[in-house]
Amino acid sequence: MDAARQPALACLQSLLFDEEKEPAELAAMYKNEGNAYFGEKDYGRAVRAYSEGLRQRCGDAELRAVLLSNRAAAHCRLGNYRSALADATQARKLKPDHLKAIVRGAVCHMELKNFSEAIAWCEEGLRIDSKEKKLLEVRTKADKLKERNIKLVVEPPSEEEEISDGLAEISLNGFQSDSATGAKVHLDADGNLSWPVLFLYPEHEQTDFIEAFHENSRFIDHLIVMFAELPPWDLEGKYLPSNLELYFEDEERAEMYELNPEHTLLQVLQHQRYFVKAGTPTVLAFVKHSPFSKKYFSSRKVHRL
Repeated sequence: MDAARQPALACLQSLLFDEEKEPAELAAMYKNEGNAYFGEKDYGRAVRAYSEGLRQRCGDAELRAVLLSNRAAAHCRLGNYRSALADATQARKLKPDHLKAIVRGAVCHMELKNFSEAIAWCEEGLRIDSKEKKLLEVRTKADKLKERNIKLVVEPPSEEEEISDGLAEISLNGFQSDSATGAKVHLDADGNLSWPVLFLYPEHEQTDFIEAFHENSRFIDHLIVMFAELPPWDLEGKYLPSNLELYFEDEERAEMYELNPEHTLLQVLQHQRYFVKAGTPTVLAFVKHSPFSKKYFSSRKVHRL
């Protein structure tokens, strides 16, 4: 066996044939095994290897902090942000200046929409390294979202599940969105946000997706571009910008709110009853006074302009 090419297998072989190793040595071997799996993007096995290293209960606080921080990184890649945050917190307790653990904890708080906590973790890490790029990026995004008073909803998971790498990949160049497109909220050089926005057309069961809707752009401006040509499913030619009404749904109260197309995205997101789910604002569009819209709203409470 070439140990350099197959470090995980070499580690396992060593464990099988040498039962006399000390807990610290075993923990270090499991750490190396976990690192090898992580490098192969096999994050589930990496988590299990790091967990086995922690079970050795070695007295080396620094090694345990590294195992916890590394397991946090693997949990992050799987989208298990609560488990990752718990590991980062424990690693920081063992080694308060463990910068990687602090970065991972800040990222987890950001993913969980805990903006105040994300900022606090960033500030702590920046006291250790004032130029740490990832912490500066996370703090800036958390500040912007917090000051805008935008309400984001985190879906409480029934259990922590492993999700595909494509959806779980963390990118600090943009706040993570859970949408299947992988689109993210982006912060530009002027401190403005652009959001992925989903338009729904219930009458025809169709959708439009805008990957980067600038928060200071008006809805009417996007409608003019989107319906410059009639969509192929609009056989009656009714979907004209001037002929549409826009709404958002307050799922908690089962109520609908009409939007002013002249308003910007930021004005809508700051509405007291607008809650952004999965990092992607959603808007429903209807043809004014159409039979479908009348029937659709007949059984719903609607707040109109």
